[in-house]
Amino acid sequence: MRRLELSLPVFVPAIIVIAVFVIFGVFFSEVTALAFDRIQGGIVRNFGWFYIGSVAFFLIFVIALLFSPFGKIRLGPDDSEPEFSYLSWFAMLFSAGMGIGLVFFSVAEPIFHFTGSPTVESGTPAAAQEAMRITFFHWGLHAWAIYIVVGLSLAYFSFRKGLPLSIRSAFHPILGDRIHGPIGHLVDVLAIFGTVFGVATSLGVGVMQVNAGLGTLFGIAVDETVQVILILLITLAATVSVALGLDKGIRRLSNFNMFAAAGLVLFVFAVGPTVFILNAWMENTGNYLQSIVSTTFWLDTYGDGAWHGDWTLFYWGWWIAWSPFVGMFIARVSRGRTIREFIAGVLLAPAAFTTFWLTTFGNSALHRELFGEGGIAGGATETMMFTLLEGFPLSALTSIVAMVVVVAFFVTSSDSGSLVVDMLASGGNTDPPVVQRVFWAVLEGLVAAALLLTGGIAALQTAAITTGLPFAAVLVVMCFSLYKALSQEHRERGRTRKVYPARPRAGTVPENPGGVDE
Repeated sequence: MRRLELSLPVFVPAIIVIAVFVIFGVFFSEVTALAFDRIQGGIVRNFGWFYIGSVAFFLIFVIALLFSPFGKIRLGPDDSEPEFSYLSWFAMLFSAGMGIGLVFFSVAEPIFHFTGSPTVESGTPAAAQEAMRITFFHWGLHAWAIYIVVGLSLAYFSFRKGLPLSIRSAFHPILGDRIHGPIGHLVDVLAIFGTVFGVATSLGVGVMQVNAGLGTLFGIAVDETVQVILILLITLAATVSVALGLDKGIRRLSNFNMFAAAGLVLFVFAVGPTVFILNAWMENTGNYLQSIVSTTFWLDTYGDGAWHGDWTLFYWGWWIAWSPFVGMFIARVSRGRTIREFIAGVLLAPAAFTTFWLTTFGNSALHRELFGEGGIAGGATETMMFTLLEGFPLSALTSIVAMVVVVAFFVTSSDSGSLVVDMLASGGNTDPPVVQRVFWAVLEGLVAAALLLTGGIAALQTAAITTGLPFAAVLVVMCFSLYKALSQEHRERGRTRKVYPARPRAGTVPENPGGVDE
């Protein structure tokens, strides 16, 4: 067995912080919930402008990089090749970044906005149109831009500059070797905290939906005992996957996820209101793109801001809190791609599939509420997906597939999250010992079970989201650090008249193998 490879200045404080929050969440859940609700309320009132401005800046920044001369730079040596095919790459991006949340909210969020629209009369066709526009906004380009900032920075500094695959490495142009000191340790501890509680909270949400499906299909009780058993079983599956490693475990499971999810969404598309879905997909996309600037900077300044704090600021804080986990994971699987390829792939491919998924399920539910028998609005959040599927043929089978997709998406998030946390706790080692990865997978399951049993998930979820505020500032600095490094490399390339060589096509010999202009 390999020896443990831990960075004690990161591992020990991270474990202590996690233990303290779990203890308070378990034994003082009401006090903890109240405290963090007040903190989150203060953030919404006083720093909402910073969330909105920073997320807008991230999207503008990555689009500018996409079309900049920096786009030719490869994430690795100039002759490096991508480790994974496009299909496997997209599957892992989507599974880690969005999967389980989309299954849970693809029906629920449009229905919530339809019945409680912030801008138009609720329950009307205009409210349905507005509901899909808002849902697209929350799950679209902005979320992936946040992930790109972290993922691109880590991939560049690790694979091209030879620094450890760790959050701290992104600040080397600004801090130099001080990244290996207390400041770097603090950044990595914050990243571990957000990842562990983010994954644990998602597990709690996922098992509630699976439990609801089992109750609908087989009459199994919907209670905490069943949910804890489900957590244990899913954690066991995640442990096996993470022990198998990135290629044998996570990659294969991600591919399975995508095929199962694609099968489910295509079935609903085919048997549901197909023409309505196609029309809605076009219209939803147009409404989203047409209003993206105004919605990006909307803060509800002239209203009470309650809806905005509960939804948009919640999502921005959530994506930012998850960005160390998802960003580091997509960096890990993106070695060898160019910056332009990385940004285009991460920004557009998952977002395109997301819009189709949201339209298929969200507009099918809205079609039923507007023109059919209704029955979805007003139900429990975790049952809305199954209520929709009951209106289609083979509802028992599709409900089982939906539960399998939820479980598979969570297992992927858990094992990739465990790998990321272990890399952070081991000082950036991209291949940490299996026993450490298993430890983090088990810890995530135990945290989720403890919080579920004590009703502390809401309080700890708020705590994890609250970490999004300081991490938003970290990401802003990360953008400037990355730009500084890219500018320096570009200037050096210009002085040596060296270009970024493209890989030759099969059967050809490059005219200038050294990559230097003659």
